[in-house]
Amino acid sequence: MTLKELDLMRKKYQSELDFDGHCHDCGCDVRVSTSVKNGELVISGGAIYKPADQIFLKCDACFAKNKTLEKFQDCEIYSRIVGYLRPIKNWNNAKRAEYKLRKNANMEKL
Repeated sequence: MTLKELDLMRKKYQSELDFDGHCHDCGCDVRVSTSVKNGELVISGGAIYKPADQIFLKCDACFAKNKTLEKFQDCEIYSRIVGYLRPIKNWNNAKRAEYKLRKNANMEKL
């Protein structure tokens, strides 16, 4: 997540913004807080990553060991549309809504 994105989120919701979750590396509970001090954005308690549409957190200890978010791979989902495979992330909103309504067939029960 860029500092600009984080600052915009903070301004939209409240002056201080907290992220609660689990550390991506060690799995411990972590709370990362953002606030403004002397006109600068301050992040404490760990690190915040947003490589795609999901937010990942790291605790201070893991961030001190390795500042890079590793073991993350964005997964693309493909589905058949009009006779050929296309990644779902490229579909329009109506087609994504229709995809969520689809039901998978269980061939063992047929």
